[in-house]
Amino acid sequence: MRVLAIDTSNLVLSVAIAEENRVLAETTTNQQKNHSVRLMECVSELLDATDTAPEQLDAVGVAIGPGSYTGVRIGVASAKSIAWSLNLPVVGVSSLQAVAMNAMGFPGWIVPLFDARRGQVYTGAYRSQGMECVELRIAEKIVLLQDWLAQLREAAAGEPILFLGEDVRMHRGRIEENLGGQAVFAPPAFQHPRAAHIAWLALRRLNEAGSAHELVPEYLQLAEAEAKWLAKARQEGSAKG
Repeated sequence: MRVLAIDTSNLVLSVAIAEENRVLAETTTNQQKNHSVRLMECVSELLDATDTAPEQLDAVGVAIGPGSYTGVRIGVASAKSIAWSLNLPVVGVSSLQAVAMNAMGFPGWIVPLFDARRGQVYTGAYRSQGMECVELRIAEKIVLLQDWLAQLREAAAGEPILFLGEDVRMHRGRIEENLGGQAVFAPPAFQHPRAAHIAWLALRRLNEAGSAHELVPEYLQLAEAEAKWLAKARQEGSAKG
């Protein structure tokens, strides 16, 4: 089985082609490039580099969020288009879990997070299942960082908590103030998602794969423009009533 995996849900752009027992090729950049311009070029380069014809692909895996509204939309729309055109199953993978996979084998709590502005973060808590996968233990959500740290302190009961993600550096001071030595921080190479991990998860979940039409993003909250539109619609409705 050969899988194409894509992640454009945040600043990083990562694309991989992998099989059950090996990663054939992977490219990951963190250079603030335009994902909408670079993504399909990266896909084409990896197909050529691995001598993979599009018809040789068996599935597509993609990070479905949370993250940048535009970034999530680009990745999901591209994966849907590729899967639809090739009649392939597509597997959506949490963008947070893709980062948490960097910590497989860690003997404590694994907490990926992305900044969500206004003191909030997108986050969830995972535990390692050996060197096979990471399992979600506290549901992913958008939450005030201060409230999240209090919840983690109670749930972890003194165990180490590893924080992962490019945005952790923005909140490190607050995390250390609240958790002290219980908080562990990964080096830079472990902070970014890898499409190879998305491919691995997609291969494990092929029995859950759906059609391109069924795949939807997971924003964990409405886009700001959509939220304002809904609020305005409610106000207008109340005025008419």
